[in-house]
Amino acid sequence: MRLILHVWRQSSATAPGKMTRYEAAHVNPDMSMLELLDVVNEDLTLKGDEPIAFEHDCREGICGSCGFMINGIAHGPLPRTTVCQLSMRHFKDGQELHLEPWRAKAFPVIKDLVVDRGAFDRIIAAAGYISIPAGSAPDGNTILVPKEDADRAMDAAACIGCGACVAACPNASAALFTGAKIAHLGYLPQGQPERDQRALNMVRQYNREGFGGCTNIGECEAVCPKQIRLEVIARMNRDFIGASWSGG
Repeated sequence: MRLILHVWRQSSATAPGKMTRYEAAHVNPDMSMLELLDVVNEDLTLKGDEPIAFEHDCREGICGSCGFMINGIAHGPLPRTTVCQLSMRHFKDGQELHLEPWRAKAFPVIKDLVVDRGAFDRIIAAAGYISIPAGSAPDGNTILVPKEDADRAMDAAACIGCGACVAACPNASAALFTGAKIAHLGYLPQGQPERDQRALNMVRQYNREGFGGCTNIGECEAVCPKQIRLEVIARMNRDFIGASWSGG
């Protein structure tokens, strides 16, 4: 099959960028999107041209490294699928694809399709942890966790921090990401001692990073490859308001 790619090329954060056209012939339908870019980059390298920069690591949909817009949709048209797991069989022969980086003030472009998502790391560093005594792992039944709480904590912990929620949101809000990181610890007994301070610190850092506010449009949930639910945002807001009222 044959695909035409229009890729955003930008040599650095301060350089101007533009869409550049590439034609990929003899595309294997079983290729992933990243494998297609690998093949395109091989051709560019052989021609002496600069290869397309894109971020990747595990290529199994679990690390959150990859991600960009495909025809205006974060991670592309297939729901619950990251770019690295998106196969070319989901596109038509001769189709034109427009590849662009995440667009958000808090995610400045580094090069081409690569953006700086360090803001996410700083939000987690602000309080996305629990303080526990070091030592050997405790017995699994030492602290009992209700099944419903364990399930909700696991669902929230599935967030891979890819940034699709920010890219899809018209406000460039990171509420879904921040809510997931607050919720997955807040549901567990081990996370209760620092629950208030965690919400305060992480939301305050979120605001410092320049993300937009959440207006419950729902685009974030729609494109999240791990199906993180909007309910984590409501829980984040409850925890933050409660902690603020208690004098945090």
